[in-house]
Amino acid sequence: MTAASVERDCPDEETRALFELTSELADEVLRPKVDAAERDELFPRDAFRVLGRAGLLALPYPERFGGGGQPYQTYLQVVEELSRAWLAVGLGVSVHTLTCFPLATAGTPEQQQRWLPEMLGGEQLGAYCLSEPASGSDAAALRATAQADGPDYIVNGVKAWISHAGQADFYTLFARTSGDHEGPDRARGISCLHVPAQTPGVSAASAEHKMGLRASVTAQMIFEDARVPASQLVGEEGKGFAIALAALDAGRLGIAACATGVAQAALDAAVAWARERHQFGRPIADFQGMSFLLADMATAVEAARALYLAAARRKDRGLPYGPQAAMAKLFASDAAMRVTTDAVQVLGGYGYVEDFPVARLMREAKVLQIVEGTNQIQRMVIGRSLARPS
Repeated sequence: MTAASVERDCPDEETRALFELTSELADEVLRPKVDAAERDELFPRDAFRVLGRAGLLALPYPERFGGGGQPYQTYLQVVEELSRAWLAVGLGVSVHTLTCFPLATAGTPEQQQRWLPEMLGGEQLGAYCLSEPASGSDAAALRATAQADGPDYIVNGVKAWISHAGQADFYTLFARTSGDHEGPDRARGISCLHVPAQTPGVSAASAEHKMGLRASVTAQMIFEDARVPASQLVGEEGKGFAIALAALDAGRLGIAACATGVAQAALDAAVAWARERHQFGRPIADFQGMSFLLADMATAVEAARALYLAAARRKDRGLPYGPQAAMAKLFASDAAMRVTTDAVQVLGGYGYVEDFPVARLMREAKVLQIVEGTNQIQRMVIGRSLARPS
């Protein structure tokens, strides 16, 4: 099934061609496989390879490292289109981009030349290891340790809720090199490490059984006396938490784009159903109650898209955008939850069964209110920015 086109912000023909390629891959590679893969919990590794070879895993990073050199607003619209077809893939692209961020922004020139071309070249997939079983929203309270041992660090600890766990080719790991996980200074002493998947002592636990997003593997990552060379420290020792927060600002825009894609998919399904479904001798779209419901859904989708694009333009201009990213993530994921719930209502009983996609979309939307900072955390970020003197 080919999805109807969404009007995109295309400043030039190159960007238009990129969006056309993305739509083509979504129709030919993703949509034919999504239902079976989500049902059977099959990780779409081949799909990521196809996208990588097409250059879609590296869009916002410099061309000299193998990236696409695209503005963030262009990259996010690609993520939205992929998520509209298959959230596990769109979210996976966002996670991979997040995972590359520390090295691309804080790595040394030598590290960037050594690792980024392969990370951005399309064949590798990354995972971001920050959260732990006892530290989710309070990420600075992490307990995983990286103790210096000659030319290496010895890493021990468990990371939780890791997308691509056991499937990734490399892990961007945050661990404590000094300090304590409790107290007001707990953010100090956290460092960032680049850890290849084949590192001895690195393993994945059994995958979590989730209510949605089943094709995207999520599991704990276990680091047990894993020896990581000190040359794989990214940024300064003890200054990794600032890197993690900067990465999350960018990542929240990715989640906003994912949410908008899911909401657009639900709207597409609801509108198509309302046009084709007849009751009392006419399409149900003709009834005012249904028409108003669809109008509210469409408005929410457009507003979510406008909000994440506005934040992305700030990022592209080099302006502060953290509060705007939090607003976009908050609004877009809440909108996705509301729009997918309304789509189920539009389809009635058919919307509640898994033969129709809106049931899956509703289950998937929920996780977007949780990942990369719950929406309660987003409100804290926004509120604190308002309380600071201008």
